[in-house]
Amino acid sequence: MHDIEPHFKWRDEYDAVKDDKSPFYGRVYSEFTFTQKVYNYFIHPQWDEFGSQTLYTKIIFVNYEKGFAILEFIGEWNDCLYNDIMHLKREVIDSLIEEGVHKFILICENVLNFHGSDDAYYEEWYDDIKEEGGWITFVNVHPHVADEMANMRLQYYVNFEGDYQDFNWRPHKPKAILAVVEAMLNGETKRLGY
Repeated sequence: MHDIEPHFKWRDEYDAVKDDKSPFYGRVYSEFTFTQKVYNYFIHPQWDEFGSQTLYTKIIFVNYEKGFAILEFIGEWNDCLYNDIMHLKREVIDSLIEEGVHKFILICENVLNFHGSDDAYYEEWYDDIKEEGGWITFVNVHPHVADEMANMRLQYYVNFEGDYQDFNWRPHKPKAILAVVEAMLNGETKRLGY
């Protein structure tokens, strides 16, 4: 797991460490010292800790003018034992919402498991952004993780099923990804070009 690093190809366009509106502004990372773990396996030191014991994130792109953010995740999303959604909402999402972000794309292909508790924080998150036409999308969720999310009824607040699970996002720029997600939300079939 230590070889899986957050997507870095957009750093010339956005870097959360240099963004004074980011909750991770000014963080310093080691390229050689591994201290964070998931399942007793060290993870790459570029992942950001936000209060969870098992889930880490990286804000890989934000456009405040268009009001959207793309975040990538690694680990186990555990609301049941560690209330990960509360930590994520309070430590990361709330600060982005305060800066005008209301469209969220969460890359979840490295989320290995999900353990739900209730949907209160997801509902709060959705309520915080719906007035601005906002939405939340989880992309590339593993099928067993999506099943657990559906069992917790997260689909009422988060888009994560169907076309959102077959999404080759890495070769593309953030605005192209936003355009495809918005098209899917509007019921259009639009794919990223290869």
